[in-house]
Amino acid sequence: MHTTLLLVGLTVAVLAGTALSERLRLPAPMVLIALGAIGSFLPFVPEVALTPDLVLIGLLPPLLYASSMQTSIIDIRANLTSVALLSVALVAVTTVTVGAVAHALVPGISWAAALALGAVVAPPDAVSASAVARRIGLPRRIVTVLEGESLLNDATALVALRTAVAALSGTVAAGAIALDFLVAAGGGALLGIGVAAVVLRLRARIRDPLIDTGVSFVVPFVAYLLAEELHASGVIAVVVAGLIIGHRAPIVQTSGSRLTERVTWSTVAFLLEHAVFLLIGLQATRIVTGLDGSVSVGRMLTACAAVLGTVIATRLLWVLLTQWLRGLRTPPEDREPWSHALVTGWAGMRGVVTIAAVFVIPAEVPHHDLLVLIALAVVLGTLYLQGLTLPVLTRALGVEPQDPAADALARATLLQQAADAGLAELDACTEADPHGVETVLRDRLDRRTFAAWERLSTTTGIEAPSEAYTRIRTRMIAAERARILEIRSLGKVPSHVVREVLGMLDLEESMLDAAREEREEIVATGIGQGGHCAELRSHPAIATTPDPRCAQCEAEGTVPVALRQCLECGSVGCCDSSPGQHATEHFHRTGHAVMQSAEPGETWRWCYVHAVTA
Repeated sequence: MHTTLLLVGLTVAVLAGTALSERLRLPAPMVLIALGAIGSFLPFVPEVALTPDLVLIGLLPPLLYASSMQTSIIDIRANLTSVALLSVALVAVTTVTVGAVAHALVPGISWAAALALGAVVAPPDAVSASAVARRIGLPRRIVTVLEGESLLNDATALVALRTAVAALSGTVAAGAIALDFLVAAGGGALLGIGVAAVVLRLRARIRDPLIDTGVSFVVPFVAYLLAEELHASGVIAVVVAGLIIGHRAPIVQTSGSRLTERVTWSTVAFLLEHAVFLLIGLQATRIVTGLDGSVSVGRMLTACAAVLGTVIATRLLWVLLTQWLRGLRTPPEDREPWSHALVTGWAGMRGVVTIAAVFVIPAEVPHHDLLVLIALAVVLGTLYLQGLTLPVLTRALGVEPQDPAADALARATLLQQAADAGLAELDACTEADPHGVETVLRDRLDRRTFAAWERLSTTTGIEAPSEAYTRIRTRMIAAERARILEIRSLGKVPSHVVREVLGMLDLEESMLDAAREEREEIVATGIGQGGHCAELRSHPAIATTPDPRCAQCEAEGTVPVALRQCLECGSVGCCDSSPGQHATEHFHRTGHAVMQSAEPGETWRWCYVHAVTA
């Protein structure tokens, strides 16, 4: 009963704290840590010990697996140098610099214990980075680098910690350290690949979404425990397995399994990652009361501030240095802006791994209580100092958040190319079509593609066909759902049938809601940019006609949905959602490949030849 009440209390506190953070417009981790710290001093709140086993085995594997499944291998590969410099090299550098500072400021501490502390505070937290990045909307490349780094740096830090702890009881040669790291990293990667291969082969034979999702809950723990049992890196094994399984999911899983798994893991990850910060706060009393008083308060505060400053400064200087060195070999037009480097350097929040790892240091080490306090100070200092000032820094540097219109533009382009492939396959079908199926399929494909393009239009006062469809269909679904509930109350239809039909309506309505929210966000932020081709490069964006009109629509008496202007002859035509589709008709008639949106505030261009945007 006590355990059940504790779990329920933690869940309620997580949900309440997250809701409070939304009202205060603050990142949830900061609010939850504060609530946990306050709660730790209240007499009726039970003590919850955040043990290494609880974090490193119970919490870390599922959190890393959930993050890695949603992380793109393609993105990691594209930013591999940046990720490696941060997740491996920077962790090693931070371990040494913090160790030197701790050895100089904490009396009687050995080099091994100081380096162990350095390894503890070296890795930024995956959950902290993702939470803050999502909150303020950092550019996608920065988010990719931060998430890729945080997935892998725990392994580097834990290997370094394991080596430092071993050195506390004897000497460890430099060669042994390098060999230990290679065995841990290489062995973890190989085991992750092996686990992924087994799971993918198994999933290819599973068609039940519930069984498939159940299998996914086993994967992170099997990968982690198997790797640790063989003295490899469990963290790397989990991350590699998650990356491969997530990458191959569209091929081996059924659509139902992917939907079920995505929703289930989103809920699990939400609860776990927010509970982590509440648990960190609940350690406050345990850490403060654990101090033995052998070190003066002034010396403790100095050590905490010095280590916190070293952690922040080391990361910032390292990112700027590597940016400068890489810039020497990169053409000026391809160099990353210095503002991005500053934001990446400042986004180094620590989290649960730091708190858990510090308890791996043996309790008999001199000033163990002070080492634990320093670790807590680094977590709180980075989360509050950097987390609260990061939005201010991004605005001051002019770092623009990820443009939702750029995603919509890319989505529309991708759907267009997919539709072209589908239509080509349809054209290749030679079988008879007595029921008019081909016409229905073409119509549905056109409607899907048109709806994607219509979301890009920021024109106000004119309702696009997809918007009218969403508005009317939403009302219809509400009426359908009300009728189904009336029938359910009569008890004449099996309950599982009612649930299935309601689920179908819910799925359709959720898709309509997502499209409406995306449209509203695009209207609020404007239009972004997309890809490139030879035609687009030779036709840069221009200032379009101030008062564009589609002459053919006016002559035919039809209403245009959105207008496009030819960048070769200046002709204005309506988009494919309009009845006349005069922009496309202009391309087929003249061969002029590039059209630019003529709507106010829109500068994106479309190439008819390559079906790409810019």
